[in-house]
Amino acid sequence: MSAKPIREYDGKLLLAYHLLRAPVVGQEDSASLFAPAATKLAHINVDTSLLDNRAAFDAALKQQLDNLERTHPWLLTDKLVAKPDQLIKRRGKYGLLTLNKDWADARKWIEERAGKEIKIERTTGVIKTFLVEPFAPHPDNTEYYICINSVREGDYILFTHEGGIEVGDVDAKALKMLIPVTGEFPSSATIKETLLKDVPEFKRDVLVDFIRRLYAVYVDLHFTYLEINPLVVTDPTEGQTPQVMYLDLAAKIDQTAEFEAGPKWAIARAPQNIGLIPTAADAQNVDQGPPMEFPAPFGRELTREEAYIQELDGKTGASLKLTVLNKDGRVWTMVAGGGASVVYSDAIAALGYANELANYGEYSGAPTETQTYEYAKTILDLMTRGDVNPQGKLLFIGGGIANFTNVATTFKGIIRALTEFKQNLINHKVRIFIRRGGPNYQEGLRAMRQLGETLGVEIQVFGPETHITEIVPLALEGRKTSLQTNQSASSGNLFQDQILGSDTPSGANTPKLTIAEDNDTPKDSSDRMTYFEQGQEESAEWYRPFTSKTRAFVYGMQPRAVQGMLDFDFMCKRTTPSVAAMVYPFGGSHVQKFYWGTKETLIPVFTSLKEAVEKFPEVDVVVNFASCRSVFDSTREIFTFSEQIKTIAIIAEGVPERRARQLLHEAEARNVLVIGPATVGGIKPGCFKIGNTGGMMDNIVSSKLYRTGSIGYVSKSGGMSNELNNIVSRTTDGVYEGVAIGGDRYPGSTFIDHLLRYEEDPNCKMLVLLGEVGGIEEYRVIEAVNNGTIKKPLVAWCIGTCAKMFTTDVQFGHAGSMANSDLETADAKNKAMRAAGIVVPETFEDMPLALAETYNKLVKEGVIQPRAEPEIPKIPIDYSWAQELGLVRKPASFVSTIVDDRGQELLYAGMRITDVFKEDVGIGGVLSLLWFKRRLPDYACKFIEMVLMLTADHGPAVSGAMNTIITTRAGKDLVSSLVSGLLTIGERFGGALDGAAGNFTKAYDSGLTPREFVTSMRKANKLIPGIGHKIKSRTNPDMRVELVKDYVKKNFPSTPILDYALKVEEITTSKKDNLILNVDGCIAVSFVDLLRGSGAFTEDEAEEYMRIGTLNGLFVLGRSLGFIGHHLDQKRLKQGLYRHPWDDISYLLPSLDPETLDPRRVNARVNVQPKQ
Repeated sequence: MSAKPIREYDGKLLLAYHLLRAPVVGQEDSASLFAPAATKLAHINVDTSLLDNRAAFDAALKQQLDNLERTHPWLLTDKLVAKPDQLIKRRGKYGLLTLNKDWADARKWIEERAGKEIKIERTTGVIKTFLVEPFAPHPDNTEYYICINSVREGDYILFTHEGGIEVGDVDAKALKMLIPVTGEFPSSATIKETLLKDVPEFKRDVLVDFIRRLYAVYVDLHFTYLEINPLVVTDPTEGQTPQVMYLDLAAKIDQTAEFEAGPKWAIARAPQNIGLIPTAADAQNVDQGPPMEFPAPFGRELTREEAYIQELDGKTGASLKLTVLNKDGRVWTMVAGGGASVVYSDAIAALGYANELANYGEYSGAPTETQTYEYAKTILDLMTRGDVNPQGKLLFIGGGIANFTNVATTFKGIIRALTEFKQNLINHKVRIFIRRGGPNYQEGLRAMRQLGETLGVEIQVFGPETHITEIVPLALEGRKTSLQTNQSASSGNLFQDQILGSDTPSGANTPKLTIAEDNDTPKDSSDRMTYFEQGQEESAEWYRPFTSKTRAFVYGMQPRAVQGMLDFDFMCKRTTPSVAAMVYPFGGSHVQKFYWGTKETLIPVFTSLKEAVEKFPEVDVVVNFASCRSVFDSTREIFTFSEQIKTIAIIAEGVPERRARQLLHEAEARNVLVIGPATVGGIKPGCFKIGNTGGMMDNIVSSKLYRTGSIGYVSKSGGMSNELNNIVSRTTDGVYEGVAIGGDRYPGSTFIDHLLRYEEDPNCKMLVLLGEVGGIEEYRVIEAVNNGTIKKPLVAWCIGTCAKMFTTDVQFGHAGSMANSDLETADAKNKAMRAAGIVVPETFEDMPLALAETYNKLVKEGVIQPRAEPEIPKIPIDYSWAQELGLVRKPASFVSTIVDDRGQELLYAGMRITDVFKEDVGIGGVLSLLWFKRRLPDYACKFIEMVLMLTADHGPAVSGAMNTIITTRAGKDLVSSLVSGLLTIGERFGGALDGAAGNFTKAYDSGLTPREFVTSMRKANKLIPGIGHKIKSRTNPDMRVELVKDYVKKNFPSTPILDYALKVEEITTSKKDNLILNVDGCIAVSFVDLLRGSGAFTEDEAEEYMRIGTLNGLFVLGRSLGFIGHHLDQKRLKQGLYRHPWDDISYLLPSLDPETLDPRRVNARVNVQPKQ
């Protein structure tokens, strides 16, 4: 939902700050004739989570009220008004308003009501938010009413000179003035004549000024509704203008406009701008004030689970929604798609189970496996709480036919959650009914069927051969609707079934796919590319914007959508691709490679639309994938080429309503057809498809969209348009054209726009309309039917009939799907359409039957003449998709067993990165996962960290550090300097760990005594790796060695190799004092003891890790820390290029005459022979 109500407190703060700051509308610009009163507003929001402990709740409330006295001192001196601030209408009528009270009485009034449950009409809720402000005494005849609300045509200003509680029916009595979307704000004289004719003359000027500034705020801050009642305009005192006060306010703002207006919403509510002292927490906002809060409707406070899903939704590009309606209900839903979620609720309510419907929600937009798991887990947790219902519970995992969501992937997340809740599901006698379609749906359904065999819970699984909501009457009443298609058993893989067939019939109306044969693939690489001649411009009838010659630009880098359009073109046997070029303002002009069947072709990418239009004058369609932030500007740019571009599809969701209205009105003025915003697009079978419309190629084939039919449909929902493709293909000769206008409140084109096109097109024989709750566009269709403009048979249904069952407002899946009046309810629309002679089924489950009966009637009358099915086109399939479906396999080029970055969360050897931090495994633990693919004991991880710390550095004089320093001083970067140091590590420097481990272990395992080992090494003229130090000795021990020995002895289960090495040390130091076990040797033998004694490794694994360089890896990793430190140190000191001094080099050159040498060279100890 885009238009969301805000608290009165926030609305008044927005007006107080912006009334004199917002850009003034209209031609007249003058100084303000009124001065807003000082902002005095106190807000109380009590913590209802403390209600279980009344004493704690009362103490928290007392502290909050005490704080208010300190921060709002006017509370102690002014007469006050107190009222709840929770979107409750007609508060005065329900006694939720106290007037003319001092602070003591107002405080007592609040304390008596805070945390109390009350019932208003059918809705029950807890009072928890209050607004306190100064009382403004005034005569009744100074009260007025003003309201601004937005409609498709513009903004209406309603005004009446009688305001207050008894204002009555304002729609009937108020004076109205429409400000057109593209029109100028009216003059002062017009406002006075239209709205203020019943207002005393001496108040009109100030009211005109107030209305102008109020409307300026309305526009600038993206309000969608603003009502003030009463608006008080006082009688003027001598020398002063009348004072204007807005005493009671209700407002909605467009949440999707936050990227534009969010900073303005925030600054008006910043503490420093409302008379408060900012706290440390206030400084952490992204704008100059707190973000706008959108409270839930009264009686619909967010539960902890709803808040969690809302938070999850805010962190993803997918859509995740959850509303708990009845926590004790028996019927739960987990539905994919905004439109689908509504029809499932409708079906449940239509069967009389609305009181048992536990939740409403949807997941869509290709959520990841992890996101779906979290969503499913939340619902299952809610579902399996409390006492067991003897009748058991039902879970509908439903959805339409997805456009691009991988059904198998989302089902993996649901399966994880179901498996986790296995016992709870059994305990609560849960039965699960599943219906889904879309990309890879067969694999998802196969996995669900397999789960049903092991879960211990009844699971019934259905695919797109079953009507979308057929599982509802089947589960609730054990019956099916009258029109059925055969359900196919399958191998579990859609392409396999459709290419190779299955052992059971899959429905007579479902064609079989064929894959492009191998010999279609060019053997010569030079023949792989396909080139097309430039298309020719053609004129088309106004009612036929899409033909087999239509070409389009795709605005935005959308390779998947473009490839889908080209695949559709290829299947429809088009001679040229429908995509002429892409327009992408970033990255420079270039070409992108795409498939054309089994060959490839190049699609140009331009940085400007101007270039593209000049290059391809035949293109008249633009599919605009720009984001909601940039789509307004990009679409207006497209309008500048309206002489050529006649159709624009706006895909983006979240376009601010004011911007959407500006676009649609400019489109009307320029005679451009706009589909969207918030649409998947549309499709003309056999001719043209917009973006991702129609889903994957298998769905295109199964719904027979590769050839034209006779039925034209229009829908709001993109997901439900796919469902209509499916239903129409199974009950008629197929789709002629289908358009999803988008679920926003102000789509660029409406139902009637497209139905009138279909009516005019002689090739379209029958019309279908799928409307929904909210808006009044269906009534324009009814009017057209009644006056004979639409004569062709029309089958229609409005989804959202369940809305009347809910006691509070529930926002359905689309921004526009909420009724603002009885006229906008789905029931009222269905009834009105039925009365106009439109074919309206009793329920959506009867829609296929209504379609079939109407179609058969037209066939019988000869209006439609069924045609023979054409040959099913060959379908190319990408290798990556075939691999995901399990149709092909190939050996991987690389294998990784330590890290997996493919899912929602990075895995280290199977351990989630969040768990790495939750369990605080440390650097040693991470190393154990990445190097050894397992969690080592804590003492082992600590030992690894100790080794890294001990080997981090040994001063600047050692060869590795010196190389690093010299390279750094030569001006090289960090990586080059680090590598130069690392390359010195070997047998003589730092690389002795592997050698020490190998020699000591081999000697120990072969049974040599320490003395025999030393003797054998001496006889072989070999030094013992790990023995000896230039500086340290037995009398001057290396403290690093001592630290290692002490830790190992204290923590390791056994230390046989270390003990052996220490005995060797006793022998070597008896000969020379510095032949000690050095730090390399001590670490090496200790690590061998760790590998062998920890119990984490087999004997073979321990030997392998010694053999493959693991020990030297510890030194390399540790010493890298020091080398990086030296590099940064030299950079910080700004040390220059190093040149080694001559006097530190012996130049030994033959046969040179000393007399000819530079004296400096002689002093450099040059060894030469004198002349003979």
